[in-house]
Amino acid sequence: MEKSDFGYASEPRLTRDALGFVRVAAISPELRVADVRFNTQAIIHGLETGAAEGAQLALFPELCVTGYTCGDLFFQRALLDAAEAALFEIAGAAQYHNIAAIVGLPLAVEGRLYNCAAFIADGEVLGVVPKIFLPTYKEYYELRWFRSGAGCRDMTVEVNGRPVPFGVDLLFAARNMPDCVVGMEICEALWTVNPPSGDMALAGATVLANPSASNELLSKADYRRDLVAHQSARCLAAYIYAGAGSGESTTDAVWSGHSMIAENGVMLDETERFHFDTQVALADIDLQRLVQERLNNSSFGAARSNHAFRHIPFALPGALEPAPSKLRNRPLARTPFVPQNPAERARHCQEIFNLQSMGLAKRLKHIGLRAVTIGVSGGLDSTLALLVTVRAFDRLGLDRAGIVAVTMPGFGTTQRTRGNAERLAELLDVTLRVIPIHDAVAQHFADIGHDPTVHDVTYENAQARERTQILMDLGNQVGGLVVGTGDLSELALGWCTYNADHMSMYHVNAGVPKTLVRYLVEWVAESEFSGETTAVLRDICATPISPELLPLGAEDALEQKTEETIGPYDLHDFFLFQVVRYGFGPTKTFYLARLAFQGVYDDATILHWLEVFYRRFFANQFKRSAMPDGPKVGSVALSPRADWRMPSDASGETWLMELAGLAEL
Repeated sequence: MEKSDFGYASEPRLTRDALGFVRVAAISPELRVADVRFNTQAIIHGLETGAAEGAQLALFPELCVTGYTCGDLFFQRALLDAAEAALFEIAGAAQYHNIAAIVGLPLAVEGRLYNCAAFIADGEVLGVVPKIFLPTYKEYYELRWFRSGAGCRDMTVEVNGRPVPFGVDLLFAARNMPDCVVGMEICEALWTVNPPSGDMALAGATVLANPSASNELLSKADYRRDLVAHQSARCLAAYIYAGAGSGESTTDAVWSGHSMIAENGVMLDETERFHFDTQVALADIDLQRLVQERLNNSSFGAARSNHAFRHIPFALPGALEPAPSKLRNRPLARTPFVPQNPAERARHCQEIFNLQSMGLAKRLKHIGLRAVTIGVSGGLDSTLALLVTVRAFDRLGLDRAGIVAVTMPGFGTTQRTRGNAERLAELLDVTLRVIPIHDAVAQHFADIGHDPTVHDVTYENAQARERTQILMDLGNQVGGLVVGTGDLSELALGWCTYNADHMSMYHVNAGVPKTLVRYLVEWVAESEFSGETTAVLRDICATPISPELLPLGAEDALEQKTEETIGPYDLHDFFLFQVVRYGFGPTKTFYLARLAFQGVYDDATILHWLEVFYRRFFANQFKRSAMPDGPKVGSVALSPRADWRMPSDASGETWLMELAGLAEL
C-alpha cells in the first residue's frame, strides 16, 4: 500500500508525544517559614533546575509559598496577599523556563481560607484545587485555620484579578499529549481509606500529584513510600509526591523534604531526606504503558468515577520535542524477563521452578500416572524440562525410574550434546533410552520420495516428527504422558515443528522465555546439585543453541546455529516483552530497543530482526492456537486458553507498514 493523503502510512515520529514519555520532577525547595519572597525565589530556582534536567512538569510541596508551619500567621492578610501575588511571578518564571508547575499556598475564597494547590502552565494559573481532608489529630491542627474543599465544585475564584477555575473537580489535560491528564490531591488524602486520586484515575488522570507536608517520625518514611507506590499501582498511574523540606519549623516536629515519583507500583526516584537546600526527584514516566495497562485491565474498565470532573486544557512543555536519548531513573533492561540483581534472580528462578514442577505434579496426580517420557537432547530446553520433571516426581514421592528420558541421535547430533544428555540421565537416576533415528528417517525419505541430500524444511521436520512419534508411542508403552521441552520464545517465533516438538501432553516450559532458560538451569545446577551433576549442567549452559537437524561439518562442527537463522534471542525476547506485555507498536518497541542495546546492535540490525519478529509472530499463530497445556509463570504467556487470543489468519500489514516508515527515517 502506498502512502495516502490521510497519512495512514506516514512516517512515525520519535517524539515525546508519539512515544508517550513525560519527564516530571518532585521538588522540595529550600524554605523559610512565612518568608514569601525567599520561598518564591527558591521555587523559581527549583523550576530552573528541573527545566535544565528536561523536566516538563514540576511538583512542589504543600503550602510551599508560605511554609506549612506558619500557624496563626495564616490569618495575617499580609501573608495571604503576598502568597497570591507570588503566583504571578512563579507563573512568569515557569513560562520562561518552559515548564509546568504545581505549587501550594493558602487562598481566601468567599470568606473561607483554603489550603490549595495551584496548577501553572501557559504562563498562567489555570486552576486551583483546595485540600479536602484536614488532619486535626496529634501534631496537626489544620482545622484551626483552613476549611475543607470537599463541597467546592463548579466554582471560579479570582487570582490576581483573573478568573480561575476552583474546586476539587479539576483535571488538567494536555492538548499536545492526549494521554497526559493531571489530577491533584493534597497530603492527607493519600492516608485516607478512599483517596480522591482513585476517582481521578477513573476519570482519565494518568499523572497524580500530591503536594504534601508530612513530618518525620520513626519508620514513617517507609510507610509513606509504600503508600505512594501502592496508590500508583491501584490507580494504574504515575504518582508524584513532593514533601515539605527541612526549612519548616521544628517547634514540635521535623520535616525532611521526602519527595518521590512512582509508576504503577514501581518507585522510580526519590530525594535524599534531611537537607536544607533544594532536593529534586526526577524521572521519565511512560503514559502509553499506563494507558495500555488500563485497556488490558477489565476491572479498571468496569469501574466508574463517583464524581464528574472539569478538564482544563493546557500545553505540556516540550511534548513535540525529540524523545530523550536516555531515560532518566527508569529501568530498561536488555533482558526484561531476567532480573539483573543476582539475589532477586535466584528468588525468581526458584519461584518459576516451583511453578513448573507443581504444574506437572498436579497433572500427574490428577491422572494417576507414575511414568512419563521426555526427549533429551543435551540442550537447554530439554534439560530444564527434565529437571522440572525430576522435581515433580520427587514432590509426589514417585520413583524417578518412571521418567523415561529418550535421546534420539540424528544427522546433526554432536557427541557433546549426546554425551551430556546421557550422562545427566544417569546422574539423575532416571531411565535412559537411546534410540537413533537415522534409519527410520531414511526409510521415511524413501517412502515419500525425498532426496536426503536436499537439506530443506522436509529434511529437518521429518526428524522432529520421528522423534515425537517415538516419544508418543513409548508413552503408550509405559503408561505415561509426554513432557514437552520447547519454550515461550520458540512459540512466539514459531520455531518449532507443527505436530512434532510443538506437541506434547504437558508443556512445562511454555511460559519460560529462552533468555531465562539458561539462568534457570544455572540456578538448579548451583542450588540443587553438586559435583559431576553440576559440571554437566554447566557444560549444557555453555553449549550453542541448535536444533541439530543438519549434518555436521568438519570435525563434527555444528552447521546450524539457531540465532544465526532467526536472530538473537536477547532481541526477540525484548521484542516479545514490549509487544505482548505492554502492547507497544513497532515505533515504541524500536525506540526502547535502541536505548537498551546501544553499543550492542545498530539501528539497521534492530529493525531487521524486529521485522523478522513481526513476520514470524503473525505467521505462526496457528501453532500457538493448538499448543498443549502448560503453566503460566510470568506476565507474558501465549496460551490461547489464558493470555493470548489471536486469529491464526490475522494480518500483520499495519505493523509492517509502520516498520517500513521507521526504516525510512
